[in-house]
Amino acid sequence: MNMQQTVTMNGLDVQAATETVAALKADASLAKFQFRARNVWVDGGENRSTIRGFYGVGREDDSRTADFEFVNGEPPVLLGKNEGANPVEFLLHGLAGCVTTTLILHATMRGITIEKLSTELEGDIDLYGLLGLDPEVSPGYREIRIRMHIEADCTDEELDDLLAAAKAHSPVCNTVCRPVPVVLNRA
Repeated sequence: MNMQQTVTMNGLDVQAATETVAALKADASLAKFQFRARNVWVDGGENRSTIRGFYGVGREDDSRTADFEFVNGEPPVLLGKNEGANPVEFLLHGLAGCVTTTLILHATMRGITIEKLSTELEGDIDLYGLLGLDPEVSPGYREIRIRMHIEADCTDEELDDLLAAAKAHSPVCNTVCRPVPVVLNRA
């Protein structure tokens, strides 16, 4: 009987990661993914997004049996009722999650064990942009600051390289850091 033990590092299956990279190198079309979300307005600042299916590795994914639901809301000072985090807070959540996951993936590929990792994010927005009160003020974040607290079995230089890789290769960070065309039209 062949008892193959799964080797994990940072919670990831090392062999599966290696096989995934090899498969992508062998067939670049497998790397093309499409993620989707649906959103319905409820009332005031409240709306709900559902996420389930996506396309990746050459096919429609069927691993999810139920929708993920996210409630978007606003605090009272922004005319809401605290129904949920607001969309710019969700953006920080998405950014934190993506940079963290990217860092873990790259650490694993480099043989670095992460012992502890936590992240704090802050972003500054001026409502003059959102409300159209000053055309010179951007409605988006003016700056986002990410502080990662990391304990790992590597040198400070390797850790700095790992942080740079996480920023450079995180899909959400890359999307936020460069202009991305967004097409908005009526259905």
